[in-house]
Amino acid sequence: MPDPNPLIEISHVTHAYKTASGPLPVLNDLNIRAQAGTFTAVVGPSGCGKSTLTRLIAGLMTPDQGEVRLHGQKVSGPRKTVGMAFQNPVLLEWRTIIDNVLLPLEIVGTSMSRTEQRERAMSLLRLVGLEGFENKRPSELSGGMRQRASLCRSIVHKPEVLILDEPFGALDNFTREDLWQTMHDLRKAESFTCVLITHDLRESLFLGDQVVVLSGRPATTQYVMEVPLGPDRTLDDLYTAESAENLHILRDQIKIAQGRVAA
Repeated sequence: MPDPNPLIEISHVTHAYKTASGPLPVLNDLNIRAQAGTFTAVVGPSGCGKSTLTRLIAGLMTPDQGEVRLHGQKVSGPRKTVGMAFQNPVLLEWRTIIDNVLLPLEIVGTSMSRTEQRERAMSLLRLVGLEGFENKRPSELSGGMRQRASLCRSIVHKPEVLILDEPFGALDNFTREDLWQTMHDLRKAESFTCVLITHDLRESLFLGDQVVVLSGRPATTQYVMEVPLGPDRTLDDLYTAESAENLHILRDQIKIAQGRVAA
């Protein structure tokens, strides 16, 4: 039976942007629930409001109607317990990789000593295969390596909730799949609840415990798939008959969201 008190609860959220020509509705009566420790992948047509959703969860915006709650408490402003990673790693060139990873601890504050902070950062860099590159500058690393460093930075302060806004979208296919496995390994090693925004249906199936399909703008919750893959999943699991069938289901749902076929 689902936890009656989910960590993330988005209830009847409606939001519109103010423009010179009038309101632009982006979300309409949106409802999503995510249990603690789970990975929720959100997919939908371009421009349907997925990135708006991440800002609402992070407390960077407030909805026009409805509520976003974390642990039952209404989100009304930015939260230190939320980490974020984006398509662009946005690493600071004048800082080394380890100093980039340590940046959130400097911003939010920590009871850890400087030695403990560096040990924390190094344990994450080691986990994603960047040991030995901690004193390099971002320009000395490949795109995939910079994104690995960005992932480490997003969880170094041990957030309750991690928001990933298409962090692998700009990478080549081989690097992207490698980072899917890296993200899965991080999730097993660390304790956080994750919301992933992606346009890649295979990515949503591999990483997600549930996949939420949003309708076209203004977006509402069109379809929710519970992913049958377990915690020990590997990339090979994407090539089973069951995964192929689930991929077709999600693809059909996206066509419906785009208005290309009837529901």
